[in-house]
Amino acid sequence: MDSSLLGRPRSSGKPDIDYGFADHARYLDAWFDALGLDDVVLVGHDWGGALAFDWAARHPGRTHGVAFMETFVRPLAWAELTDAARARSERIRTSDGEALVLDQNYLVETAFTGGVLKPLTEEEIQPYRAPYPSRDSRRPLLRWARSIPLDGDPADVAARLDDYGKWLAASDDVPKLLLTFDSSPTLLIGDEQAAWCAANIAALDIEHCGPAGHHAPEDRPEAIATAISAWLDRHGLR
Repeated sequence: MDSSLLGRPRSSGKPDIDYGFADHARYLDAWFDALGLDDVVLVGHDWGGALAFDWAARHPGRTHGVAFMETFVRPLAWAELTDAARARSERIRTSDGEALVLDQNYLVETAFTGGVLKPLTEEEIQPYRAPYPSRDSRRPLLRWARSIPLDGDPADVAARLDDYGKWLAASDDVPKLLLTFDSSPTLLIGDEQAAWCAANIAALDIEHCGPAGHHAPEDRPEAIATAISAWLDRHGLR
């Protein structure tokens, strides 16, 4: 089953809320509870991966497995960012960021050109643009971009990552799968981060899926599906 994040494609509109991590976590809690989902296997990418970790850490008895890619496995420091990533993050956290994201739709327009190895065609990118036709509709995107925990800021998000990091390290009864990629400077999880995951996440399998950008599902859909399917079978999670 697929749950879109608040304010994203297929979600039920854009309520007048802050769109912070806690808002999304409450939405997911309600979604899982409304559907009565137990024995859950979670698959997450980017902030979806962080929310999957957070939900699993708070519902360990309902979580049977977690597969993830290109997400936030721990809080980061500004010093860890590349020069380009640092400049981008710094700008987004200023008033210039509002013009970029809200007026120019910068995040969507660059995600599927620079964030993939094979840029999407105009036809392919339209479903990603459709939920964000106006300035106000893009506020959830700006909030997410400003929520990446760098040197402990924002503190509430950094605390969430610390909390689910403890669960990731201790939950040796829950199979986990990290999908890795190569050949793009936009990747969140490169060799160094993958090595950190191997050393700090319990019951972890790692599968390399080949060249891709940060939005790897657009570049490597078949490799991702094959790796997850094999992992599910290997651990009896179907």
